[in-house]
Amino acid sequence: MFTKKILKNLSQYKTPFYYYDLQLLQKTLDVVKAESSKYNYNVHYAFKANTNSRIIDLIQKNGLGADCVSGNEVKCAIENKFESSKVVFAGVGKSDDEINYALEKNIFCFNCESLQELDVINELAVKQNKLASIALRINPNVDAHTHKYITTGLEENKFGINPYEFETVIEKLQKLPNLKLIGLHFHIGSQITDLSPFKKLCSRVNEINTYFLNKGFDLPIINVGGGVGINYHEPDKHAIIDFASYFKVFNDFIELRKNQELHFELGRAIIAQCGSLISKVLYIKNGINTNFAILDAGMTELIRPALYQAFHVIENISSKEKNTIKYDVVGPICESSDCFGKAVELPETKRGDIIAIRSAGAYGEVMASRYNLRDEVRSYFSE
Repeated sequence: MFTKKILKNLSQYKTPFYYYDLQLLQKTLDVVKAESSKYNYNVHYAFKANTNSRIIDLIQKNGLGADCVSGNEVKCAIENKFESSKVVFAGVGKSDDEINYALEKNIFCFNCESLQELDVINELAVKQNKLASIALRINPNVDAHTHKYITTGLEENKFGINPYEFETVIEKLQKLPNLKLIGLHFHIGSQITDLSPFKKLCSRVNEINTYFLNKGFDLPIINVGGGVGINYHEPDKHAIIDFASYFKVFNDFIELRKNQELHFELGRAIIAQCGSLISKVLYIKNGINTNFAILDAGMTELIRPALYQAFHVIENISSKEKNTIKYDVVGPICESSDCFGKAVELPETKRGDIIAIRSAGAYGEVMASRYNLRDEVRSYFSE
């Protein structure tokens, strides 16, 4: 069905383009809501995964909150009708302008990541005569066992406040009257496919939650971030991840007090499998040791393989050849890192064939660039 829909409408589309299956997105959202509601969990959509207007419109209509890591993401959420009471603003480097805008819009919470940030938000809140609700982004020193560039919960990472700073934080909060501490925030990394790190996270959350209670802070919100991974190797077989097991881990291992809410920030797990990058073969360059399939899409449209050496399923969806050949599938960008996959076994491929790079719904379009003065790429949708 996926292939037929694309090839049927290909004459209307100029490659490369992003192709989104909105039916799959809705089915995914239905599962997220059903499984999280069993425990009365609150789910925010991580805007950094994909901010395509059609995508976030559908997510907003399904009642999710917004997890934002920049002022423009906060603005995007507000302008796309996300309730300000469901907008959370995280990030290690919030500018004064970004903070002021979020204060003006009365967002739900700032996730604060450093001692100095507490001072800055308080100072700006005083000027607006606002009381800013904050959560402390805690670095729990839990290894997510994922790629080093998307690990965020170790002391060596730039994110969050470390436990040895807790006493200083508590002293500081007593002197900052325009801040209201309402919660603790954690996030250990992304693309985590083994649930055991989340069990370890629960243990650390329990310890830290108890610590703050003993210090007089009975906090209503615990935010455990997101990071649950998808199956990049089998996008059709595992189009929707096992959200039931994911949420059950937290129900089984986290110790919430009466009336404490548990919040999540899910991005990739919701949107990644709904999107593909569709490209056309420009040239076949056969060599003695390596054959190249050169596409009209490049790292400017999907940077994950170049940045993280990430794997994506690559399919020739137009070829009817039975003979297979291994190709290095590369793009046109003037960089040797512009490679989607090495020794990829495909049906014998020719100029003009259509290639689908799967699981590109997250961190594809949103990370696209105009490097090499590339044209801006369009998006198309299946309803």
